[in-house]
Amino acid sequence: MPDAQEFGAELSDFRRRVDELRTARALPSQERPSLLDAALFELQHVVDVLWPRYEELTAGSSRGPGGGRGDPQEQQLLRALFQRLPIATVLLDRDAVVRRMNFTATQLFHTRAGYATGRPLTATLRRDGQAALRSQVAAVARGEGDRSLTVWLSQPPVHGEVRVTLAALRPPGEPHPAVLAAFQPGVAGPAADEPAAGVRAQESRPDLGEVSRHAALLDLVDDTAAALLRVAPAGGGPEAVLAAVAEVLHGRFADWVIADLPSKEGPGNPRRVVALGPRDAVGDRMASPLAKQDPADCPLVVDALYEGASALRVSPVDADAFGLDATGAPVLVREEVTSLLCIPLRTDAGPVLGALTLFRTGGRGAFEMAEAGVADRISRHVALAMTHTAERAAAPGA
Repeated sequence: MPDAQEFGAELSDFRRRVDELRTARALPSQERPSLLDAALFELQHVVDVLWPRYEELTAGSSRGPGGGRGDPQEQQLLRALFQRLPIATVLLDRDAVVRRMNFTATQLFHTRAGYATGRPLTATLRRDGQAALRSQVAAVARGEGDRSLTVWLSQPPVHGEVRVTLAALRPPGEPHPAVLAAFQPGVAGPAADEPAAGVRAQESRPDLGEVSRHAALLDLVDDTAAALLRVAPAGGGPEAVLAAVAEVLHGRFADWVIADLPSKEGPGNPRRVVALGPRDAVGDRMASPLAKQDPADCPLVVDALYEGASALRVSPVDADAFGLDATGAPVLVREEVTSLLCIPLRTDAGPVLGALTLFRTGGRGAFEMAEAGVADRISRHVALAMTHTAERAAAPGA
């Protein structure tokens, strides 16, 4: 097994270099650009050298007597190296959907790796860069060569500018290539070619805007929990729970808050119980066509209720995703929806009890992935409260 031993030695050397690069976090900010270049070089070494060798070894082992998929220890080592890379690295499919995200990337995008997996990475970007990233990722996946571009995060870590470098990978045993994306915060296109001495040093200081956003989300979770605790002893069933939560979220977190329940008789015929939006001429928030809309005509709601599928859409491409109004116009177009969340309401192991849909309209900022994660946590709390009130209603003498 000389090839495998040589590959193991190469991986060991690479791991030592990565461990050395991890010390870059302890250096002053003005000394980091040169180490960032070294980190990118090591990442390119993985793409150009280590991964092809791994594929050769895997292919050789699959043709051998065992027909296996390579040494599990080597696979585990590669996964560990990916997670410990000191730059934000994301593995994408051809549609820019996250397949894997390392720890540094979770910090950059303010999300958990498990939540980001299976969701489009473009949801974390400002709208003017979403189409560009999708297009470039698709081109790299088609084999048109590696490339890089500048995008802007919708929740900026410093100034919002991020330089992303894309490279194609062929995961062993998979028919389609994947795309490895490396993100460099605060490095615009022209600045990436300047010498390290010419890069303006950025002071290390707390991001007060990020602290404020985090505090606002904590307050939202706290107020939602308080509303659920107040409504639980009073009873009223799931409808009362959804109405209480909608009052907290409406206006503060979303311009529209819509809640739907599945039919009590069985599959089909869902019913709408909450539709809070902008006030009409007489100040009534429920006097809207959305309050009378049949949820069965809303594909996103149907998927949430009966498939347990959640959705985060920014600048929704499918205008019919939330159905049509009485005049035949798409609801998302009529309400000028710029971002939406549709979340199934369920506990970790229980059935779907309902669906919560949130719209942001007009010039309001789009939902960020961190906000979507908070909404996902709130949905579990709501489902637990709905289960509790349903049990109280079913208990004798309740």
